[in-house]
Amino acid sequence: MTYEPEVRERLERDAKEIMGRYPRPRSALLPMLHLVQSVDGHVTQHGVEFCAEMLGITPAQVMGVVTFYTQYKQEPVGDYHVGVCTNTLCAIMGGDQIWDELSEHTGVGHDEATPDGKISLERVECNAACDFAPVVMVNWEFFDNMTPAKAKQLVDDLRLGKDVLPSRGPNRLATWREASRVLAGFPDGLAGEGVQAGPESLVGLKLAHERGWAAPSADTGRERPDEPVKPEQIAEPPHEPGKPIPGEAKPGSQEGRNK
Repeated sequence: MTYEPEVRERLERDAKEIMGRYPRPRSALLPMLHLVQSVDGHVTQHGVEFCAEMLGITPAQVMGVVTFYTQYKQEPVGDYHVGVCTNTLCAIMGGDQIWDELSEHTGVGHDEATPDGKISLERVECNAACDFAPVVMVNWEFFDNMTPAKAKQLVDDLRLGKDVLPSRGPNRLATWREASRVLAGFPDGLAGEGVQAGPESLVGLKLAHERGWAAPSADTGRERPDEPVKPEQIAEPPHEPGKPIPGEAKPGSQEGRNK
């Protein structure tokens, strides 16, 4: 299966724009995978072959990246991809229960889509929003302080086509394919809309202002971390590599076992 001529033409034009951002073409692979995902809804075999052809690499090299990163989906994804965080803090705050009830409510499991193609679910290891736990994301937009009832109402509203707004983010919820195109590096103009950081995220900054705390000055006489290491700063190894460590080794230690 190949792309229709007009789709292929549009993909090539966008791919060349992406490739032009990098000194080496193959560096464009990550955003290009989001690009083909924005067209097909997931990374298909012809999407893999397109990326390989454009970048001058093998399909196997492309698949090595596809199978490594969880944001690239190899099966169809719903218009609204719902990620439920079940990592430590969200889990103990109710994330596991949200997942169990939402999976039962929709009838689908991890990385599966409903038959109508509207909703897909994913167990996410971290949504990077622990201060709002438990958190659910829809197409990578935040829905904070969730409960099982709120999560089920969320997916019901999405399936009915109702306007649903994230807790923090733009004033319109993008579809999965639209969000994939943004991740490919084609902004939708919505990045500055809505609440960018909630009160919970700003507590540290508020305390710093109240107590007069400030970051250390950059001009403290210390060497900058990007300065090259000087020869005199390199310490000699305590023993010759590959040789037994001198002295007594504690019984049961790795050194002891090596001896």
